[in-house]
Amino acid sequence: MSLYAAIDLHSSNSVLAVMDGEGKALLQCRRPNELPRLLADLAPYRNDLVGVAVESTYNWYWLVDGLIDHGYAVRLVNTTAIPQYDGLKHGDDHSDALHLAQLMRLGLLPEGYIYPREQRATRDLLRRRFALVRQAVQLMLSIQSSFSRNTGQQLSGNALRQLTPPQLEALFPDPATRYGVLIQFKLWLTLQEQIAALEQRVRKDLLRPDLLMRLQSVPGIGPILSMTILLESGTIERFDSVGDYASYCRMVESVRLSNGKRKGHGNRK
Repeated sequence: MSLYAAIDLHSSNSVLAVMDGEGKALLQCRRPNELPRLLADLAPYRNDLVGVAVESTYNWYWLVDGLIDHGYAVRLVNTTAIPQYDGLKHGDDHSDALHLAQLMRLGLLPEGYIYPREQRATRDLLRRRFALVRQAVQLMLSIQSSFSRNTGQQLSGNALRQLTPPQLEALFPDPATRYGVLIQFKLWLTLQEQIAALEQRVRKDLLRPDLLMRLQSVPGIGPILSMTILLESGTIERFDSVGDYASYCRMVESVRLSNGKRKGHGNRK
């Protein structure tokens, strides 16, 4: 008989459920996030398992990789697309895990993409660059705001990039203001150095650097955007058509109509 397993993954523990082909729960248990313990619970059902559904939470890497390494067919669940029970009176972690197993049994489980681990860390490294850039921009805006507040003038981003710390100090006569701005400026310079080093590391770690030149041959696509496209797309063969890829990139308008009206849009008068 075909069996279906699902794991409702949390930060420190997981709820495991196993269901048979008729929808009957065979196992429901909460376990600490320890791979050997979860493998031991799955072992009695291993030969009949169609798959193991795992929620795509922020901490899924260790669990999905561990299950795959031990020969399990893992289904990474697209949690934002999970249909909920209609009329459900009570819900908890155990019912959530059973719900995932039930969706797999019915062939309705919305699945996400398990990004190959060989490039996963490099992709995540490039994502961290975005956070560093945001911090650098916040520091730049704060310095510019201080300059405008104290002088009535404007300091452009290009002008700021050309300044040295002594030159920046000379722009602020008040010692306290000068001290605060200089701290921000030094942090900004440090972030610029780390961002540049991160970009070099990502470029060096790419498995297919030759594809960067092809992407950069498209007008408007530079070094950073080309690396982002390459790493976020993953294996391009996973998309059946150009339309599927455009949808993945959120380039297709999503419109839902009901009775001639657009759903999800209230009165905007």
